[in-house]
Amino acid sequence: MSSQVMVGLDIGGTKVDAVAIEADGRIIQRLRMPTGFGHDAVLETARAAVEQLSVLTGTAVTDFASIGIGIPGAVEEGTGRIAHSVNLGLADFELGRSLGDLLGRSVRVENDVNAAALGAFRLLEHGSSHSMAYLNLGTGLAAGLVLGGSLWRGSRGGAGEVGHIPVDPLGLQCPCGQRGCLETIGSGSAIARQWPTDDSRPASALFAAAVAGDPAAIEVRDRFISAVASAIRMLVLTVDVDSVVIGGGLSSLGDDLLDRVVGVLREWEAASPFLATIELSARVQLVPSGFPAAAVGAALVGTER
Repeated sequence: MSSQVMVGLDIGGTKVDAVAIEADGRIIQRLRMPTGFGHDAVLETARAAVEQLSVLTGTAVTDFASIGIGIPGAVEEGTGRIAHSVNLGLADFELGRSLGDLLGRSVRVENDVNAAALGAFRLLEHGSSHSMAYLNLGTGLAAGLVLGGSLWRGSRGGAGEVGHIPVDPLGLQCPCGQRGCLETIGSGSAIARQWPTDDSRPASALFAAAVAGDPAAIEVRDRFISAVASAIRMLVLTVDVDSVVIGGGLSSLGDDLLDRVVGVLREWEAASPFLATIELSARVQLVPSGFPAAAVGAALVGTER
């Protein structure tokens, strides 16, 4: 059993979602714990998560088939060095090497959206020849690409950064330094800015208000939906992936989100014979609710060479 168990950690700004999976991708243990802030706290949380999974699975840490981490921010491929992860207080941090030294074995680190893309790809049982984009709708907007069964990161790690494609030269200044990026209208932060609320789930509150007929809510919701549809169109037109899987925190909006996005894509197809031929609307689906895509993907990343 021990040689088949893989461990993956999804380290987020508030919590760590950790899983132990078998070679077929089946989750055999899962745990969550709060995330610390700063180098020492993040490292200690990651160590504790791995060691707890060791106890829960009855498997020595050194016997795990792989250990991988998915984490937000800029991660250097191969080394696991985190150039920066602002929400976790990390900068120029050798997380993979540091955790590996504590555990006495190798650990691989990947950007969390890329890890989630690999996890979603495995869950949906796509064949190795299949191509998929995982569109992460969260505080920001970004995608991970799986081509031929493997992650495609690009030459400098920028593949899939559709949220930072400018779409409005007169739009808002984006934190990336550009103006009018797609993320400024198609993300959780965009919803929070345009629809202030005390609700702990602002996107759900927005959609509920729009359904109730609030004109301002309808405007913000429809702008957001069009931005998500635009991101899907960009991914298909640039990479021509077989499917686009929507994940991230805002995917919890469920069918209301999916149906509206598909509806916009169908409107575009009806107006454009070109878009109709590439069947945008037929390529979109949601990641199943509650599936820990980034944690599962991190475990799989750990097996990469």
